[in-house]
Amino acid sequence: MKKMRIVGILILLGLLTACSMDNRNNSSMNSTEMNHSNHRMDEEMGHETTANLKSSKGEHELTFPKVLKPDSLTDNAVVYTIKAQQGKTKFLNGFETETYGYNGRFLGPVVRMEKGMNVTIHLVNELKEDTTFHWHGLEVPGNEDGGPHKVLKAGEKETIQFNVKQDAATLWFHPHPMHQTAKQVFKGLTGLLYIDDKNLNLPDRYGVDDLPIILQDKKFTDENQLDYDQVMNADGTTGDILLINGVIDPKLTVDRKKVRLRILNGSNARNYILRFNNDMEFQQIASDGGLLNKPYNTKTIQLSPSERAEIIVDFTKVKTNEVTLINEDGVNVLPIHVKEEKLPSKQIKQNLNQLQVSDEIKNKKVTKKIKLAGMMQHVTINNKKFDPNRIDFTQKQNKMEVWEIENVKDAMGGMRHPFHIHGTQFQVVSIDGKEPPANLSGLKDTISLEPGQKAKIAVKFKGKGIYMYHCHILEHEDNGMMGQIEVN
Repeated sequence: MKKMRIVGILILLGLLTACSMDNRNNSSMNSTEMNHSNHRMDEEMGHETTANLKSSKGEHELTFPKVLKPDSLTDNAVVYTIKAQQGKTKFLNGFETETYGYNGRFLGPVVRMEKGMNVTIHLVNELKEDTTFHWHGLEVPGNEDGGPHKVLKAGEKETIQFNVKQDAATLWFHPHPMHQTAKQVFKGLTGLLYIDDKNLNLPDRYGVDDLPIILQDKKFTDENQLDYDQVMNADGTTGDILLINGVIDPKLTVDRKKVRLRILNGSNARNYILRFNNDMEFQQIASDGGLLNKPYNTKTIQLSPSERAEIIVDFTKVKTNEVTLINEDGVNVLPIHVKEEKLPSKQIKQNLNQLQVSDEIKNKKVTKKIKLAGMMQHVTINNKKFDPNRIDFTQKQNKMEVWEIENVKDAMGGMRHPFHIHGTQFQVVSIDGKEPPANLSGLKDTISLEPGQKAKIAVKFKGKGIYMYHCHILEHEDNGMMGQIEVN
């Protein structure tokens, strides 16, 4: 025992000496060197670092992505061409920033389709590197899903076809090449995909009272570039500048009526908790995969990377001409100017959907257990890194199973992980053994869990093929926090 105590004292003295030497060395560093050193220490220790966002100055009117014009359109079929492209975009002080986009220089158009439609999409890779086209939240066969197996090399083309089997929803599309997803999304490859339903009696005039809101934080270099290799963080890259629909320092002008906001967290890693600065209530009407059963009255929404929420904001309740959407730190996300004249609004139905989780599903045994763990390069699912040649699970087409998802709390405390499954929309059965809150009772393709949390979800695949499941912190995905399931 005495020997053990002596060894322990010697180790402690060694650590104190090392710390003293580090302090003397740090005193001779300049501030830039200190910042880099601290950043490296944070990464080595596995700390979750999130850059502080700057408030929007409200200098530029928010614009909205164009709606993609079909190559051809009939009552039951639509054909599109979507190109991954590179270009230059002026963001800061008129400087040109090298960016990626779909059918343009940055971001992409809104692609619209309806349930029952036969869809044909001609895909073109005009980048100088490999990419894929992943349809996030869309229930399609595995060979059309656009995961890391479906790489299009520079200059290549491909045509995919599928039938839309889902009800109205706000989905999106982005690249999914192995080890390059985070970089390509960061540089601009993000687009929205709407499944429309004209019989919902919801605000539906695009750009007027039905507004897309794509949230993405970016970090620009001193040369005003989106140089991912310079700014990346293996635990999730965050930036200090928020872009909404690609606009820096945005403001929004709306009619004094009920307006529908379709919000996408398109960031690599940042989590958003949003509310209005006047603390007013609004209604959430949809989550990732479509409408909730009824409007959910709330004052805040939380969105992890890749999650969507549709909300109805009644701007007749704003007593002044201005209100601001802010985040959990009080940062101004979107200043909103409300026009003076009050206009009539559509009445929002109280019965929007008829989803339920039956007692049979609640009592089903768990057939698949997913354990999310680690940080940085050490992230794993069920203690494994992604292997494209390994099938981790199998499941029968159209068979409902209950999965258990656990975010493992480790000695470092762990971090939040948003868990996403390709090719399906699932329902949350429980979180830590309790019924999910109303805003999580709809169809979901991503569920965010805090360290130590455990959820059960009901999963059914309508299509066949191989699908990915992974953490949607894009750097974690690129670092191998991903598995695959074969549906047959």
